Amino acid sequence: MSRKFSLSLGLAAAVFSTFSLIAAAPAHAADKLVIAATPVPHAEILEFVKPILAKEGVDLQVKVFTDYIQPAVQTNEKRVDGNFFLHLPYLNEFKKNHKGDLEVVVTKVHVEPFAGYSTKYKKVADLPDGATIAIPNDPSNSGRALLLLSRQGLLKLKDPSNISATQKDIIENPKHLKFKELEAATLPRVLNQVDLALINTNYAIEAKLNPVKDSLFIEDANSPYANLLVARADNKDSPAVKKLAAALNSPEVKKFIEDKYKGAVVPAF
Repeated sequence: MSRKFSLSLGLAAAVFSTFSLIAAAPAHAADKLVIAATPVPHAEILEFVKPILAKEGVDLQVKVFTDYIQPAVQTNEKRVDGNFFLHLPYLNEFKKNHKGDLEVVVTKVHVEPFAGYSTKYKKVADLPDGATIAIPNDPSNSGRALLLLSRQGLLKLKDPSNISATQKDIIENPKHLKFKELEAATLPRVLNQVDLALINTNYAIEAKLNPVKDSLFIEDANSPYANLLVARADNKDSPAVKKLAAALNSPEVKKFIEDKYKGAVVPAF
């Protein structure tokens, strides 16, 4: 074999190898986007938009948490790209207690009307004197619970519009209600141990409670507690985050929320 022919074969092999590598590689790698979320309805909604984003070149990965602390912490520590689980009063309270927090609101997605449940009583008027009421122990949701109780006439607050109200703000408690502040996720499990429990809708749905049918009372759709897509200040304008925000505010997601949750979750867009 001549040296010239050998070189030609070598060149052809190199060219073939290069074309093989190009053919094996994807046209372009998808943008990876990791979002922290609580299971219901947040992770379910994110799973619904995954195929929509995949068509737009975004690989959405959902990291599920069952508490209200870690999704915010991991966003702030840049271990995830953002989160979908909280409302603005919670975010503001979190920022107060975590200096240097990087989280910023991207868009509103839905409202989960907060509600009061009881396995012992069918009407608010049936609650006895000295009834035990379980409410969330995080400041934003405990205030939310007290505001909702005040709207039912069960107590009176100094300022009935103060979303940061605490038990110290109660100025009238005609039924001498007793309060147990517990981690929000545990409230469905203690429902049969108390007279009334104020439960966040995501945890109510997980516990097979229908907020529309099973509650004694519920917030209306004008609640200021819309659940938010949150990112960091350094990535809020990234193409992947913008595509996720658009998908979460799409007609397809609106229909999904209305069909799946039937009033227990209400679109906020």
